[in-house]
Amino acid sequence: MSQLTQAPLGRITVPLAPTQPVRLHINGEDHTLQIAPWTTLLDALREYLDLTGTKKGCDHGQCGACTVLVDGKRINSCLSLAVMHEGSDITTIEGLGTEENLHPLQQAFIDHDAFQCGYCTPGQICSAQGLINEGHAHTEAEVRELMSGNLCRCGAYSNILTAVMEVISAQKA
Repeated sequence: MSQLTQAPLGRITVPLAPTQPVRLHINGEDHTLQIAPWTTLLDALREYLDLTGTKKGCDHGQCGACTVLVDGKRINSCLSLAVMHEGSDITTIEGLGTEENLHPLQQAFIDHDAFQCGYCTPGQICSAQGLINEGHAHTEAEVRELMSGNLCRCGAYSNILTAVMEVISAQKA
């Protein structure tokens, strides 16, 4: 493999990193991306696949805006390399529902006004689906604890809790 170089604006020529093909199964579709091995899952989603529902908040795993589901479990996609998820089933907010057929969590967030600016909402919804998949959230206290890694700068926590609890209750019935 030949090594590529670039010389931006008369600066010293810098070797570019080699890329490799990475096969990802996202929202029910297979994708093969030619990316550097250190590309985060978040950047692969946003920059290479135009799945911009997943947000880049802190880029340090502290805010939860980048939460997606990998094999049904929630992860911070900013802390995970895309190459680590070959063979995994990845679900982003775009894969949970459609405009015509909203996911129950999406509908509950609308019904309970569980967002204000909306920036954290995709991560909140993916995190909520993950905790439902995990089966550990039965009470408001458990939901609060399990969602504590998802921050909302606008402070819509009480409405988020109400929306998540509605979906959990509906699934129990």
